[in-house]
Amino acid sequence: MTDSKRRRGLMAASALLGGVLVLTACNDGDSSAEGSKKSQAAEVDKAAAQDASEAQIAIAPKNGATNASINNDAKVTVAKGTLSEVTMTTAAGAAVKGTLSADNKSWKPDVQLERSTTYKIAATAKDSKGREAHENSSFTTVSPANSFIGNFTPEDGSTVGVGMPVSINFNKAITDKKAVQAGITVTSSSGQQVVGHWFNSQRLDLRPEKYWQGGSTVTLKLALDGVEGADGVFGVQQKTVTFKVGRNQVSTVDANTKMMTVTQDGKTIKTIPISSGSSSNPTYNGQMVISEKFKETRMNGATVGFTDDDGKGEYDIKDVPHAMRLSTSGTFIHGNYWGARSIFGSANTSHGCVGLADVKGAGDANQPAAWFYNNSMVGDVVIVKNSPDKTITPDNGLNGWNMSWAEWTAGSQA
Repeated sequence: MTDSKRRRGLMAASALLGGVLVLTACNDGDSSAEGSKKSQAAEVDKAAAQDASEAQIAIAPKNGATNASINNDAKVTVAKGTLSEVTMTTAAGAAVKGTLSADNKSWKPDVQLERSTTYKIAATAKDSKGREAHENSSFTTVSPANSFIGNFTPEDGSTVGVGMPVSINFNKAITDKKAVQAGITVTSSSGQQVVGHWFNSQRLDLRPEKYWQGGSTVTLKLALDGVEGADGVFGVQQKTVTFKVGRNQVSTVDANTKMMTVTQDGKTIKTIPISSGSSSNPTYNGQMVISEKFKETRMNGATVGFTDDDGKGEYDIKDVPHAMRLSTSGTFIHGNYWGARSIFGSANTSHGCVGLADVKGAGDANQPAAWFYNNSMVGDVVIVKNSPDKTITPDNGLNGWNMSWAEWTAGSQA
């Protein structure tokens, strides 16, 4: 297939690790029996879209925004419905109090926001028929002009999978990378050597050569207070962050056999039928790390370049269940309730994601997608192989594992 339309749409659509989820649903287009199944799946997709909630949620600032106001920017509104729940938290998980308007049409935080802080907003609304719509967003507030900070993941005190790198995104371009990297150390109780790699002037990831050892503890120290990262721009952070590494879970998706094998500590614990990207929109190959989890969210094809002749999204499903992000550009592994059960394990039908059988509402824990969601954590590795697409680029998500160790260390300024 050609890369042009899909790649332009995918890479322009999503801010790094942002909140609004993008990309998926299933598409049909092959011949014979599989083509027939896909044709039927397309009709089901259309029906699901027609039954979607009419509620239209808008979150400000826009997803991925930086230098947002600490006073007036944050707001959630809804058209053709009413807000039923809005939550706002810092990246560290601290809740921000807010108030719904009397008519449940809008929401604002009650307090002034902190400078240089990343916030996440999750909103749920219902239309006149009670159908739910969901929206998620993330933004970062303004910081003083003469200082820089590094927004980091994972969070302090969290437990993550073995593939989780330490990823630091600076809010200013760093020109003295050597000085900044000297103020950052990452150590593990496992004794593994940890090396940093600069993807660009604002992103530094750090990881060991192999996945973290399960059960280990990792410590990130930011000693950046007073460090001059660029001419006249100084660091302000003096912070220590500790996180734990959970069990070693790696899941391998075979796009050819249409099966996923889940292993823990090298032993197979589950085999799940899947439906990955169609021949027109195949799934990336490579090692991908789960960076976000959402029990339900909206996926709109228009945000990643999948539009019809009228400019509308080829799909817009507002309640995709059990969605977990694998790339910045919009690759997810998620539940699929609109596709026929027969496609899982037998036909690749999506726009590039990996789909597992599920039910509408994400309420059945016995569904394959629910099991995988409940048994996965941020930082777990999902490997895709035997897809006709290329290998995902290392900076598209937390996916630096797709670089050789020699390539990785060559990007260090230590």
